[in-house]
Amino acid sequence: MSPLSIFLWVAVPYAAAATFVVGHIVRNRSDQFGWTTRSSQIHENRLLRWGSPMFHLSILMVIAGHVVGLLIPREWLYAIGISEHIYHLGATWMGTAAAVLTLAGLAILLYRRRVTAGVRRATTVMDRIMYAVLAVTLLFGTAATVMHQVFGPGDEYRGTIGPWMRGLMIFQPQPELMADVPVMFQLHVLCAMVLFVLWPFTRLVHVFSAPIGYFIRPRLVYRTRYKQHGARATRRGWEPSERPNPRR
Repeated sequence: MSPLSIFLWVAVPYAAAATFVVGHIVRNRSDQFGWTTRSSQIHENRLLRWGSPMFHLSILMVIAGHVVGLLIPREWLYAIGISEHIYHLGATWMGTAAAVLTLAGLAILLYRRRVTAGVRRATTVMDRIMYAVLAVTLLFGTAATVMHQVFGPGDEYRGTIGPWMRGLMIFQPQPELMADVPVMFQLHVLCAMVLFVLWPFTRLVHVFSAPIGYFIRPRLVYRTRYKQHGARATRRGWEPSERPNPRR
């Protein structure tokens, strides 16, 4: 293997993974108050109501497809009755639909950031870089799927990219597996690694902030500030005979 291939498919992935892990640890220890989505719902809600669910639900489908296609060996899928034909249909058509919905949702969110003054002012430089890399990553992945899987002969990425990724995870890199991978898939993978490098320093950290504590927190007890016995509120306000007297 050439030094460039070893650098791209061994050194870069490990450097990106190290930055991803260490960056999150440092960010969590030094910037806990900045660990947020930087929500901009207060500035605009109509476009957000459409774009946010579309993007987040479809990106979860995309991630699930990557996990099944790249991290789970095909033999395991065969063992539970998922044949090559069934997998190909699901990965090609459902994957393409999820990718298109993800791009559509992202387009709505980016348009919202561009046309809404308050949201535009709340967008940082790092946000702009992250959105650009995310959009390019999604575009390369969608283009590769459409070109090679939908209208092309199909690329056997489960025999190249999948084993390459699993080899990195067990510290047995096989950079030669990426030698014959189509360029569009290679660009998609490289852009994804750039995104992982940027991840800890952007609003994407909110992915790891599931509100689990919400379900186990103690109940909040609300008490009225009025001490009058028998006072009660109605849909129109306090009952006339029981309205608190502010002079007391």
